[in-house]
Amino acid sequence: MLVERLDSSAALSPASNQRDRETVQFAQAALEAGKKEGLQLAVRARYIALAVIACLLLAINPAWDQLYYLALLSLFALIGWAQVRVGRVGVSRSELALLFCDLALLTFVIVVPNPFGTSHWPVAMQYHFGNFIYFFVLLAGATLAYSWRTVIAVGTWTAALWAIGAAWVWWQPDRNPALTARIADAVGSDHRLLALISPDAIGFGLRIQEIVVFLIVAVTLALAVRRSNDLLIRHAAVERERGNLARYFSPNVVTELSKHDEPLKQVRTQDVAVLFVDIVGFTAFADVRTPEEVVRTLREFHGLMEREVFRHDGTLDKYLGDGLMATFGTPFAGSNDASNALRCAQAMITAADDWNERRKASGEPLLRVSFGLHYGPAVLGDVGQTCLEFAVIGATVNAASRLEALTRALDCALVASDDLVRRAKAELGSAAETFRPLTAREPQAVRGIQQPILIWTQSRNA
Repeated sequence: MLVERLDSSAALSPASNQRDRETVQFAQAALEAGKKEGLQLAVRARYIALAVIACLLLAINPAWDQLYYLALLSLFALIGWAQVRVGRVGVSRSELALLFCDLALLTFVIVVPNPFGTSHWPVAMQYHFGNFIYFFVLLAGATLAYSWRTVIAVGTWTAALWAIGAAWVWWQPDRNPALTARIADAVGSDHRLLALISPDAIGFGLRIQEIVVFLIVAVTLALAVRRSNDLLIRHAAVERERGNLARYFSPNVVTELSKHDEPLKQVRTQDVAVLFVDIVGFTAFADVRTPEEVVRTLREFHGLMEREVFRHDGTLDKYLGDGLMATFGTPFAGSNDASNALRCAQAMITAADDWNERRKASGEPLLRVSFGLHYGPAVLGDVGQTCLEFAVIGATVNAASRLEALTRALDCALVASDDLVRRAKAELGSAAETFRPLTAREPQAVRGIQQPILIWTQSRNA
Protein backbone atom coordinates (compact mmCIF):
# COMPACT_ATOMS: atom_id res chain seq x y z
CA MET A 1 0.00 0.00 0.00
CA LEU A 2 0.98 3.62 -0.43
CA VAL A 3 1.32 4.20 3.33
CA GLU A 4 3.91 1.41 3.53
CA ARG A 5 5.96 3.15 0.86
CA LEU A 6 5.76 6.35 2.88
CA ASP A 7 6.93 4.60 6.03
CA SER A 8 9.92 3.05 4.26
CA SER A 9 10.94 6.36 2.69
CA ALA A 10 10.81 8.02 6.10
CA ALA A 11 13.13 5.35 7.49
CA LEU A 12 15.64 6.05 4.71
CA SER A 13 15.99 9.74 5.64
CA PRO A 14 17.41 9.92 9.17
CA ALA A 15 18.44 13.56 8.78
CA SER A 16 14.82 14.64 8.36
CA ASN A 17 13.17 11.89 10.39
CA GLN A 18 10.84 14.11 12.36
CA ARG A 19 9.64 16.00 9.30
CA ASP A 20 9.12 12.74 7.41
CA ARG A 21 7.14 11.26 10.29
CA GLU A 22 4.90 14.31 10.42
CA THR A 23 4.38 14.16 6.66
CA VAL A 24 3.52 10.46 6.89
CA GLN A 25 1.03 11.15 9.66
CA PHE A 26 -0.64 13.87 7.64
CA ALA A 27 -0.57 11.66 4.54
CA GLN A 28 -2.11 8.77 6.46
CA ALA A 29 -4.86 11.03 7.75
CA ALA A 30 -5.45 12.36 4.24
CA LEU A 31 -5.46 8.86 2.76
CA GLU A 32 -7.81 7.64 5.48
CA ALA A 33 -10.24 10.46 4.74
CA GLY A 34 -9.83 9.93 1.00
CA LYS A 35 -10.36 6.19 1.36
CA LYS A 36 -13.58 6.62 3.33
CA GLU A 37 -14.88 9.24 0.94
CA GLY A 38 -13.87 7.10 -2.05
CA LEU A 39 -15.56 4.00 -0.67
CA GLN A 40 -18.76 5.89 0.01
CA LEU A 41 -18.65 7.41 -3.46
CA ALA A 42 -17.91 4.01 -5.01
CA VAL A 43 -20.81 2.28 -3.26
CA ARG A 44 -23.20 5.07 -4.27
CA ALA A 45 -22.00 4.78 -7.84
CA ARG A 46 -22.46 1.00 -7.57
CA TYR A 47 -26.04 1.37 -6.36
CA ILE A 48 -26.84 3.76 -9.19
CA ALA A 49 -25.16 1.48 -11.74
CA LEU A 50 -27.02 -1.57 -10.43
CA ALA A 51 -30.33 0.27 -10.62
CA VAL A 52 -29.61 1.35 -14.20
CA ILE A 53 -28.55 -2.19 -15.17
CA ALA A 54 -31.68 -3.66 -13.57
CA CYS A 55 -33.90 -1.30 -15.54
CA LEU A 56 -31.91 -2.04 -18.70
CA LEU A 57 -32.30 -5.80 -18.28
CA LEU A 58 -36.06 -5.55 -17.84
CA ALA A 59 -36.37 -3.17 -20.78
CA ILE A 60 -34.34 -5.37 -23.13
CA ASN A 61 -35.84 -8.67 -22.03
CA PRO A 62 -39.07 -8.27 -20.05
CA ALA A 63 -39.42 -11.86 -18.86
CA TRP A 64 -39.87 -13.57 -15.50
CA ASP A 65 -36.53 -15.37 -15.76
CA GLN A 66 -34.79 -11.99 -15.46
CA LEU A 67 -35.65 -12.03 -11.76
CA TYR A 68 -32.69 -14.40 -11.42
CA TYR A 69 -30.34 -11.64 -12.54
CA LEU A 70 -32.09 -9.09 -10.33
CA ALA A 71 -31.41 -11.35 -7.34
CA LEU A 72 -27.74 -11.52 -8.32
CA LEU A 73 -27.64 -7.74 -8.61
CA SER A 74 -28.75 -7.56 -4.97
CA LEU A 75 -25.70 -9.66 -4.07
CA PHE A 76 -23.47 -7.06 -5.75
CA ALA A 77 -25.18 -4.38 -3.67
CA LEU A 78 -24.56 -6.42 -0.50
CA ILE A 79 -20.87 -6.83 -1.36
CA GLY A 80 -20.58 -3.05 -1.86
CA TRP A 81 -22.15 -2.42 1.53
CA ALA A 82 -19.70 -4.87 3.14
CA GLN A 83 -16.74 -3.13 1.49
CA VAL A 84 -17.70 0.14 3.15
CA ARG A 85 -18.00 -1.61 6.50
CA VAL A 86 -14.53 -3.21 6.44
CA GLY A 87 -12.71 -0.54 4.41
CA ARG A 88 -9.53 0.93 5.89
CA VAL A 89 -6.15 2.29 4.77
CA GLY A 90 -3.48 -0.39 4.47
CA VAL A 91 -3.56 -4.05 3.54
CA SER A 92 -6.98 -5.54 4.32
CA ARG A 93 -7.57 -9.19 3.49
CA SER A 94 -11.30 -8.73 4.00
CA GLU A 95 -11.45 -5.98 1.38
CA LEU A 96 -9.38 -7.99 -1.08
CA ALA A 97 -11.64 -11.00 -0.52
CA LEU A 98 -14.73 -8.90 -1.20
CA LEU A 99 -13.18 -7.49 -4.36
CA PHE A 100 -12.42 -11.02 -5.56
CA CYS A 101 -15.99 -12.05 -4.74
CA ASP A 102 -17.20 -9.16 -6.91
CA LEU A 103 -15.19 -10.37 -9.88
CA ALA A 104 -15.95 -14.05 -9.33
CA LEU A 105 -19.68 -13.36 -9.06
CA LEU A 106 -19.65 -11.27 -12.23
CA THR A 107 -17.75 -14.00 -14.08
CA PHE A 108 -20.33 -16.55 -12.92
CA VAL A 109 -23.23 -14.33 -14.02
CA ILE A 110 -21.73 -13.78 -17.47
CA VAL A 111 -20.49 -17.30 -18.21
CA VAL A 112 -23.07 -19.59 -16.59
CA PRO A 113 -26.49 -19.60 -18.29
CA ASN A 114 -29.63 -18.63 -16.42
CA PRO A 115 -30.92 -21.87 -14.85
CA PHE A 116 -34.48 -20.54 -15.07
CA GLY A 117 -34.18 -19.60 -18.74
CA THR A 118 -36.38 -21.33 -21.32
CA SER A 119 -33.74 -21.52 -24.07
CA HIS A 120 -31.37 -24.44 -24.42
CA TRP A 121 -28.58 -22.82 -26.36
CA PRO A 122 -24.99 -24.02 -26.09
CA VAL A 123 -23.16 -22.51 -23.11
CA ALA A 124 -20.80 -20.66 -25.46
CA MET A 125 -23.75 -18.50 -26.55
CA GLN A 126 -23.18 -16.53 -23.33
CA TYR A 127 -20.20 -14.90 -25.05
CA HIS A 128 -22.38 -13.59 -27.87
CA PHE A 129 -24.12 -11.12 -25.56
CA GLY A 130 -21.04 -8.90 -25.06
CA ASN A 131 -21.39 -8.78 -21.28
CA PHE A 132 -17.66 -8.46 -20.62
CA ILE A 133 -18.10 -4.68 -20.58
CA TYR A 134 -19.63 -4.96 -17.11
CA PHE A 135 -16.16 -5.73 -15.71
CA PHE A 136 -15.24 -2.13 -16.52
CA VAL A 137 -17.94 -0.98 -14.07
CA LEU A 138 -16.16 -2.80 -11.25
CA LEU A 139 -12.77 -1.56 -12.41
CA ALA A 140 -14.01 2.04 -12.43
CA GLY A 141 -15.35 1.63 -8.89
CA ALA A 142 -11.99 0.26 -7.72
CA THR A 143 -10.22 3.45 -8.84
CA LEU A 144 -12.39 5.53 -6.53
CA ALA A 145 -11.26 3.94 -3.28
CA TYR A 146 -8.28 1.63 -3.66
CA SER A 147 -4.55 1.86 -4.21
CA TRP A 148 -2.92 1.48 -7.60
CA ARG A 149 -1.73 -2.01 -6.65
CA THR A 150 -5.31 -3.08 -5.96
CA VAL A 151 -6.44 -1.72 -9.33
CA ILE A 152 -3.77 -3.85 -11.03
CA ALA A 153 -4.89 -6.81 -8.91
CA VAL A 154 -8.45 -6.30 -10.15
CA GLY A 155 -7.15 -6.38 -13.72
CA THR A 156 -5.09 -9.52 -13.08
CA TRP A 157 -7.90 -11.35 -11.27
CA THR A 158 -10.35 -10.46 -14.02
CA ALA A 159 -8.01 -11.81 -16.69
CA ALA A 160 -7.50 -15.04 -14.75
CA LEU A 161 -11.20 -15.55 -14.02
CA TRP A 162 -12.17 -14.80 -17.60
CA ALA A 163 -9.63 -17.34 -18.86
CA ILE A 164 -10.91 -19.94 -16.37
CA GLY A 165 -14.46 -19.21 -17.49
CA ALA A 166 -13.49 -19.75 -21.13
CA ALA A 167 -11.81 -23.06 -20.25
CA TRP A 168 -14.92 -24.18 -18.35
CA VAL A 169 -17.17 -23.34 -21.30
CA TRP A 170 -14.85 -25.18 -23.69
CA TRP A 171 -15.16 -28.24 -21.43
CA GLN A 172 -19.00 -28.19 -21.60
CA PRO A 173 -20.83 -30.33 -24.19
CA ASP A 174 -22.92 -28.75 -26.92
CA ARG A 175 -26.43 -28.64 -25.44
CA ASN A 176 -28.05 -28.21 -28.87
CA PRO A 177 -25.90 -29.90 -31.52
CA ALA A 178 -28.75 -29.86 -34.03
CA LEU A 179 -28.83 -26.04 -33.95
CA THR A 180 -25.08 -25.90 -34.45
CA ALA A 181 -25.31 -28.32 -37.39
CA ARG A 182 -28.07 -26.32 -39.11
CA ILE A 183 -26.02 -23.10 -38.86
CA ALA A 184 -22.95 -24.92 -40.18
CA ASP A 185 -24.95 -26.15 -43.16
CA ALA A 186 -26.24 -22.66 -43.82
CA VAL A 187 -22.78 -21.11 -43.73
CA GLY A 188 -21.18 -23.79 -45.85
CA SER A 189 -17.43 -23.60 -46.32
CA ASP A 190 -16.97 -20.12 -44.85
CA HIS A 191 -15.22 -21.11 -41.62
CA ARG A 192 -14.55 -17.54 -40.52
CA LEU A 193 -18.24 -16.71 -40.63
CA LEU A 194 -19.06 -19.93 -38.80
CA ALA A 195 -16.60 -19.00 -36.03
CA LEU A 196 -18.42 -15.71 -35.59
CA ILE A 197 -22.02 -16.92 -35.53
CA SER A 198 -21.81 -20.52 -34.38
CA PRO A 199 -23.61 -20.89 -31.04
CA ASP A 200 -20.93 -23.33 -29.93
CA ALA A 201 -17.97 -21.07 -30.78
CA ILE A 202 -16.08 -19.60 -27.82
CA GLY A 203 -14.05 -17.18 -29.91
CA PHE A 204 -10.73 -17.53 -28.09
CA GLY A 205 -9.24 -14.71 -30.17
CA LEU A 206 -11.90 -12.30 -28.97
CA ARG A 207 -11.54 -13.52 -25.40
CA ILE A 208 -7.79 -12.88 -25.50
CA GLN A 209 -8.44 -9.45 -26.98
CA GLU A 210 -10.85 -8.63 -24.16
CA ILE A 211 -8.26 -9.69 -21.56
CA VAL A 212 -5.44 -7.68 -23.15
CA VAL A 213 -7.55 -4.52 -23.51
CA PHE A 214 -8.82 -4.86 -19.95
CA LEU A 215 -5.27 -5.21 -18.59
CA ILE A 216 -4.14 -2.16 -20.57
CA VAL A 217 -7.01 -0.11 -19.14
CA ALA A 218 -6.32 -1.43 -15.61
CA VAL A 219 -2.63 -0.47 -15.76
CA THR A 220 -3.50 2.97 -17.16
CA LEU A 221 -6.02 3.58 -14.39
CA ALA A 222 -3.54 2.28 -11.80
CA LEU A 223 -1.00 4.85 -12.96
CA ALA A 224 -3.68 7.54 -12.68
CA VAL A 225 -4.54 6.37 -9.14
CA ARG A 226 -0.88 6.38 -8.13
CA ARG A 227 -0.43 9.87 -9.51
CA SER A 228 -3.55 11.00 -7.67
CA ASN A 229 -2.25 9.52 -4.40
CA ASP A 230 1.11 11.24 -4.88
CA LEU A 231 -0.71 14.52 -5.38
CA LEU A 232 -2.68 13.79 -2.21
CA ILE A 233 0.55 13.25 -0.28
CA ARG A 234 2.03 16.50 -1.57
CA HIS A 235 -1.18 18.25 -0.63
CA ALA A 236 -0.95 16.71 2.84
CA ALA A 237 2.60 18.04 3.15
CA VAL A 238 1.38 21.50 2.18
CA GLU A 239 -1.40 21.26 4.74
CA ARG A 240 1.14 20.18 7.36
CA GLU A 241 3.25 23.23 6.59
CA ARG A 242 0.14 25.38 6.73
CA GLY A 243 -0.75 23.79 10.08
CA ASN A 244 2.73 24.57 11.39
CA LEU A 245 2.31 28.19 10.31
CA ALA A 246 -1.05 28.29 12.11
CA ARG A 247 0.76 27.52 15.36
CA TYR A 248 2.57 30.85 15.10
CA PHE A 249 0.48 33.17 12.95
CA SER A 250 -3.14 34.19 13.01
CA PRO A 251 -5.39 32.53 10.39
CA ASN A 252 -5.53 35.58 8.13
CA VAL A 253 -1.72 35.82 8.11
CA VAL A 254 -1.44 32.10 7.27
CA THR A 255 -3.76 32.68 4.32
CA GLU A 256 -1.57 35.56 3.18
CA LEU A 257 1.63 33.54 3.61
CA SER A 258 0.23 30.70 1.51
CA LYS A 259 -0.09 33.08 -1.44
CA HIS A 260 3.61 34.01 -1.48
CA ASP A 261 6.75 32.09 -2.37
CA GLU A 262 9.11 31.97 0.63
CA PRO A 263 8.12 35.38 2.04
CA LEU A 264 9.88 34.75 5.36
CA LYS A 265 13.33 34.59 3.73
CA GLN A 266 13.20 38.25 2.74
CA VAL A 267 15.39 39.96 5.34
CA ARG A 268 14.08 43.46 5.95
CA THR A 269 13.47 46.20 8.50
CA GLN A 270 9.95 47.39 9.27
CA ASP A 271 7.96 48.89 12.11
CA VAL A 272 6.35 46.34 14.39
CA ALA A 273 4.57 46.26 17.73
CA VAL A 274 6.14 43.91 20.28
CA LEU A 275 4.36 42.47 23.31
CA PHE A 276 6.05 40.64 26.19
CA VAL A 277 3.99 38.70 28.75
CA ASP A 278 5.29 37.16 31.96
CA ILE A 279 3.97 35.58 35.15
CA VAL A 280 5.46 37.41 38.10
CA GLY A 281 7.15 35.12 40.64
CA PHE A 282 6.51 31.93 38.72
CA THR A 283 9.89 30.45 39.66
CA ALA A 284 8.99 30.52 43.36
CA PHE A 285 5.56 29.11 42.52
CA ALA A 286 7.07 26.24 40.54
CA ASP A 287 9.60 25.35 43.25
CA VAL A 288 6.89 24.09 45.58
CA ARG A 289 4.68 22.41 42.96
CA THR A 290 4.84 19.04 41.26
CA PRO A 291 6.08 18.97 37.65
CA GLU A 292 2.61 17.93 36.49
CA GLU A 293 1.00 20.92 38.21
CA VAL A 294 3.61 23.31 36.81
CA VAL A 295 3.12 22.09 33.25
CA ARG A 296 -0.67 22.10 33.59
CA THR A 297 -0.61 25.70 34.83
CA LEU A 298 1.64 26.80 31.98
CA ARG A 299 -0.53 25.07 29.40
CA GLU A 300 -3.63 26.82 30.71
CA PHE A 301 -1.88 30.18 30.78
CA HIS A 302 -0.26 29.84 27.35
CA GLY A 303 -3.55 28.68 25.85
CA LEU A 304 -5.35 31.78 27.12
CA MET A 305 -2.64 34.14 25.94
CA GLU A 306 -2.19 32.43 22.58
CA ARG A 307 -5.91 32.71 21.84
CA GLU A 308 -5.82 36.48 22.33
CA VAL A 309 -2.71 36.86 20.17
CA PHE A 310 -4.38 35.17 17.23
CA ARG A 311 -7.71 36.86 17.88
CA HIS A 312 -5.99 40.23 17.50
CA ASP A 313 -4.08 39.28 14.32
CA GLY A 314 -0.77 38.84 16.09
CA THR A 315 2.14 36.46 15.61
CA LEU A 316 3.26 34.17 18.41
CA ASP A 317 7.02 34.64 18.19
CA LYS A 318 8.06 32.30 20.99
CA TYR A 319 7.26 30.98 24.45
CA LEU A 320 9.66 32.15 27.14
CA GLY A 321 9.19 29.66 29.94
CA ASP A 322 6.34 31.18 31.91
CA GLY A 323 5.92 34.02 29.43
CA LEU A 324 5.75 34.69 25.72
CA MET A 325 6.68 37.19 23.06
CA ALA A 326 4.18 38.23 20.41
CA THR A 327 4.56 40.62 17.50
CA PHE A 328 2.04 42.59 15.49
CA GLY A 329 2.87 43.60 11.93
CA THR A 330 4.83 40.44 11.13
CA PRO A 331 5.49 39.07 8.65
CA PHE A 332 3.47 41.79 6.90
CA ALA A 333 2.77 45.24 8.27
CA GLY A 334 -0.87 46.16 8.80
CA SER A 335 -2.82 49.32 9.35
CA ASN A 336 -3.67 48.56 13.02
CA ASP A 337 -0.58 46.85 14.39
CA ALA A 338 -0.05 49.10 17.42
CA SER A 339 -3.74 49.22 18.38
CA ASN A 340 -4.04 45.45 17.91
CA ALA A 341 -1.12 44.95 20.27
CA LEU A 342 -2.62 47.26 22.91
CA ARG A 343 -6.06 45.71 22.64
CA CYS A 344 -4.51 42.25 22.81
CA ALA A 345 -2.66 43.10 26.03
CA GLN A 346 -5.84 44.50 27.58
CA ALA A 347 -7.79 41.39 26.55
CA MET A 348 -5.03 39.28 28.08
CA ILE A 349 -5.38 41.19 31.35
CA THR A 350 -9.09 40.40 31.40
CA ALA A 351 -8.43 36.75 30.50
CA ALA A 352 -5.82 36.48 33.27
CA ASP A 353 -8.24 37.99 35.78
CA ASP A 354 -10.95 35.50 34.80
CA TRP A 355 -8.40 32.70 35.05
CA ASN A 356 -7.45 33.82 38.56
CA GLU A 357 -11.10 33.86 39.57
CA ARG A 358 -11.38 30.22 38.52
CA ARG A 359 -8.17 29.38 40.36
CA LYS A 360 -9.45 31.12 43.48
CA ALA A 361 -12.71 29.19 43.33
CA SER A 362 -10.80 25.91 43.17
CA GLY A 363 -8.48 26.87 46.02
CA GLU A 364 -5.37 27.53 43.91
CA PRO A 365 -3.07 30.51 44.48
CA LEU A 366 -3.50 33.61 42.31
CA LEU A 367 -0.84 34.50 39.73
CA ARG A 368 0.12 38.01 38.69
CA VAL A 369 0.73 38.62 35.00
CA SER A 370 2.63 41.60 33.58
CA PHE A 371 2.80 43.08 30.08
CA GLY A 372 5.25 45.27 28.18
CA LEU A 373 4.59 46.97 24.83
CA HIS A 374 6.73 48.93 22.40
CA TYR A 375 6.49 50.01 18.78
CA GLY A 376 9.36 50.71 16.42
CA PRO A 377 11.69 49.36 13.75
CA ALA A 378 12.90 45.75 13.93
CA VAL A 379 14.84 43.38 11.69
CA LEU A 380 12.83 40.46 10.27
CA GLY A 381 14.14 37.33 8.61
CA ASP A 382 15.12 33.69 8.91
CA VAL A 383 17.97 32.76 11.22
CA GLY A 384 19.71 29.42 11.61
CA GLN A 385 21.36 27.02 9.21
CA THR A 386 19.51 23.71 9.37
CA CYS A 387 16.71 24.51 11.81
CA LEU A 388 15.33 27.84 10.58
CA GLU A 389 13.41 30.27 12.75
CA PHE A 390 11.62 33.44 11.73
CA ALA A 391 13.21 36.06 13.96
CA VAL A 392 12.24 39.57 14.99
CA ILE A 393 15.26 41.30 16.54
CA GLY A 394 16.47 44.75 17.43
CA ALA A 395 16.21 47.53 20.01
CA THR A 396 12.41 47.57 19.81
CA VAL A 397 12.26 43.97 21.04
CA ASN A 398 14.72 44.65 23.86
CA ALA A 399 12.80 47.75 24.92
CA ALA A 400 9.49 45.87 25.07
CA SER A 401 11.07 43.22 27.30
CA ARG A 402 12.47 45.84 29.68
CA LEU A 403 9.18 47.71 29.77
CA GLU A 404 7.52 44.50 30.93
CA ALA A 405 10.12 44.26 33.70
CA LEU A 406 9.20 47.82 34.81
CA THR A 407 5.76 46.62 35.92
CA ARG A 408 7.31 45.27 39.14
CA ALA A 409 8.78 48.61 40.18
CA LEU A 410 5.67 50.57 39.10
CA ASP A 411 3.24 48.01 40.59
CA CYS A 412 1.04 47.88 37.50
CA ALA A 413 -0.16 45.28 35.02
CA LEU A 414 0.98 46.93 31.79
CA VAL A 415 3.67 49.33 30.64
CA ALA A 416 3.46 50.66 27.08
CA SER A 417 5.84 53.08 25.42
CA ASP A 418 4.58 56.44 24.22
CA ASP A 419 5.68 55.43 20.72
CA LEU A 420 3.15 52.59 20.75
CA VAL A 421 0.35 54.63 22.30
CA ARG A 422 0.82 57.51 19.84
CA ARG A 423 0.78 55.08 16.94
CA ALA A 424 -2.36 53.38 18.32
CA LYS A 425 -4.09 56.77 18.70
CA ALA A 426 -3.24 57.56 15.09
CA GLU A 427 -4.85 54.27 14.08
CA LEU A 428 -7.96 54.47 16.27
CA GLY A 429 -8.33 58.13 17.18
CA SER A 430 -7.34 59.53 20.56
CA ALA A 431 -10.89 59.36 21.92
CA ALA A 432 -11.13 55.58 21.61
CA GLU A 433 -12.24 53.60 24.64
CA THR A 434 -9.01 51.60 24.43
CA PHE A 435 -6.96 54.44 25.95
CA ARG A 436 -9.20 55.18 28.94
CA PRO A 437 -7.49 52.69 31.33
CA LEU A 438 -4.04 54.12 30.49
CA THR A 439 -2.20 56.62 32.65
CA ALA A 440 0.71 58.76 31.41
CA ARG A 441 3.89 58.51 33.51
CA GLU A 442 7.13 60.36 33.75
CA PRO A 443 9.87 59.37 31.33
CA GLN A 444 11.71 56.25 32.46
CA ALA A 445 15.28 55.21 31.87
CA VAL A 446 15.37 51.92 29.98
CA ARG A 447 18.57 49.94 29.71
CA GLY A 448 19.78 49.87 26.13
CA ILE A 449 18.05 53.13 25.20
CA GLN A 450 20.10 56.33 25.55
CA GLN A 451 17.27 58.74 26.44
CA PRO A 452 14.48 58.14 28.98
CA ILE A 453 11.20 57.32 27.24
CA LEU A 454 7.66 58.33 28.00
CA ILE A 455 5.46 55.48 29.14
CA TRP A 456 1.82 54.69 29.83
CA THR A 457 0.65 52.22 32.44
CA GLN A 458 -2.50 50.31 33.22
CA SER A 459 -3.17 49.26 36.77
CA ARG A 460 -4.28 45.83 37.86
CA ASN A 461 -7.99 45.24 38.23
CA ALA A 462 -7.43 43.62 41.60
